[in-house]
Amino acid sequence: MNHKLSSKNVDIILILQVKNKNRRFIAKPCALRVGIEDSGPYQAQPNTILEKVFISITKYPDQKRLEGLSKQLDWDVRKIQCWFRHRRNQDKPPTLTKFCESMWRFTFYLCIFCYGIRFLWLSPWFWDTRQCWYNYPLQPLSGGLYYYYIMELAFYWSLMFSQFTDIKRKDFLIMFVHHLATIGLITFSYINNMVRIGTLVLCLHDVSDFLLEAAKLANYAKYQRLCDTLFVIFGAVFMVTRLGIYPFWLLNSTLFESWEIIGPYPSWWLFNGLLLILQLLHIIWSYLIARIAFKALLRGKVSKDDRSDVESSSEEDDETISTKSLSGNSSSNGASWVNGHMGGSCWAEK
Repeated sequence: MNHKLSSKNVDIILILQVKNKNRRFIAKPCALRVGIEDSGPYQAQPNTILEKVFISITKYPDQKRLEGLSKQLDWDVRKIQCWFRHRRNQDKPPTLTKFCESMWRFTFYLCIFCYGIRFLWLSPWFWDTRQCWYNYPLQPLSGGLYYYYIMELAFYWSLMFSQFTDIKRKDFLIMFVHHLATIGLITFSYINNMVRIGTLVLCLHDVSDFLLEAAKLANYAKYQRLCDTLFVIFGAVFMVTRLGIYPFWLLNSTLFESWEIIGPYPSWWLFNGLLLILQLLHIIWSYLIARIAFKALLRGKVSKDDRSDVESSSEEDDETISTKSLSGNSSSNGASWVNGHMGGSCWAEK
């Protein structure tokens, strides 16, 4: 092949530069326009004893511990609860940060999906997956296909690195496995010139991702009805593409059509193994989405997404938790968002 994957390092740097410009010139102005403030959380009053309890023992003290601290500090229980709530909020990313992160992902997913669908619309293998395997491996690599592939690879590498510095996720391990499988599939299919089937897999995943990020943006801007609508659309598209089209169209091609047309090849098992790992993740995420939808039907709106941040950015959530502690409930947090690929934040319950 004429193009080498060694250029991916340059593309990763380019992706990160575009991300920073997106935050500065698009995401932040949009956030300020919809009323998201550029300010950090309220700072808790410095207190050595409470800080030691917070760091070494628990961030969510129960009723017994609250009463003990109240006697030790000569503070009332309510004041100590407020201190812990403010202290927890200090460790949370502000809504502006989460809005900018989702805006970047929304922009990339939407742009790369539009590029991919435009490119694939004119490609014969988009309409007949058997074309992915005819004349394999002697299939030409066009410039448009190359750039589509290398930008996707650079983006997922950037997600892999930023996962350690961005908002903490509850499903860190699942997303780590997802990113590894995705990078492995893109790299492996490129080296083995399986880029035709690879473009179909990439485009199929991108179609629902930008809808998820759009729903998060609506949530951060407190447009609840728009948020609910976008999430319903996202859930429907996700189920159709990940549990319908992906296994019955793409996996059918890689498992059976490839075997029929070109016969077994040494890397067949590894390639399909990675694709099946993705399908397993699709099933897990589909279950979480279905659970959220079921709760939404009961409550009348979308609640916290089970695939989200470890914590919500709103102080009201912590106040609810503290109230539960007074009644003897030591539960610290509810369901929350995650991402990846899906990527995220939680929708606060009112």
